[in-house]
Amino acid sequence: MPRPASEQTLPRNGIPLVQNETRAPQGAFAPDTPLIDPFVPVDLPDGQRWSTWSSIERLQRGPEPRPSWVVTHDESIDTELGVLKTGKEADVFVIERTAVCAPQCSTLMAAKRYRDAEHRSFRRHAGYTEGRRIKDTREARAVATGTAFGKQVAAGVWAQAEWSALVDLWTSGVPVPYPVQIDGREILMELVVDADGRPAPRLAATRPTAEQLEVWFDQLRAALIVLCGKGIVHGDLSAYNILVAESGLVLIDLPQIVDVIANPNGVEFLHRDCVNVCTWFSSKGHACDGDELFAELLGYAF
Repeated sequence: MPRPASEQTLPRNGIPLVQNETRAPQGAFAPDTPLIDPFVPVDLPDGQRWSTWSSIERLQRGPEPRPSWVVTHDESIDTELGVLKTGKEADVFVIERTAVCAPQCSTLMAAKRYRDAEHRSFRRHAGYTEGRRIKDTREARAVATGTAFGKQVAAGVWAQAEWSALVDLWTSGVPVPYPVQIDGREILMELVVDADGRPAPRLAATRPTAEQLEVWFDQLRAALIVLCGKGIVHGDLSAYNILVAESGLVLIDLPQIVDVIANPNGVEFLHRDCVNVCTWFSSKGHACDGDELFAELLGYAF
């Protein structure tokens, strides 16, 4: 007989094993294999959890075709390795997802978790939400009145807004992290890395050469042209939410993305984005003008 769940152990690699000194009868579950008895629950230690990939809705999973590194096994474990970034609205953690029955199937991801009502406030975001609508009237009233439930709904709304933006932009070829899945207020996405395999630095933290500045500005301009061609604006773009990956620049932090036409502040946000990025590039020695970039992008937006 297999041991009860309380006696099942977890080795150092975090892969649950059911240990037993006797082999199960032929045709029964074999407890001395690296498989988990599906009929015996296994409690994972702090910092680990079972993957929710198989339990979430199809539209909560990333777009196809999916990158080969995405782990979709049912019996996978997510292990939290540490904090990557903290912010006023959300925190980002490094997560390792490993398939229990195929430990070679393992990948690192970034888990962005939007804070709940007790730890954040959405009040300053009124300008970004114009043109958006919450379909559920009860939830819409709660958000409008600022109740605790309303703030929880708002947190989910912002997570869903970023998820939708990531899916849309990834599908359109814009350099953004691949969105793996969304579950409540948490988004799992690609962990963007540099040439050495380490988490990619923000653009603001780099000391680029003149050649790099020219290449990076062209990459950024091309990405913004695609965004404006879709009629959308990042809304909070700066050197602090652009990552420098091995493959080039990657745009992040997209929950406030706005429709340049439906949102009355859309054109203003676009101009601010252009001024922000051009100010940084100019400070590093690359000649560019925010107003000129704004005028060019505006032509793609209308």
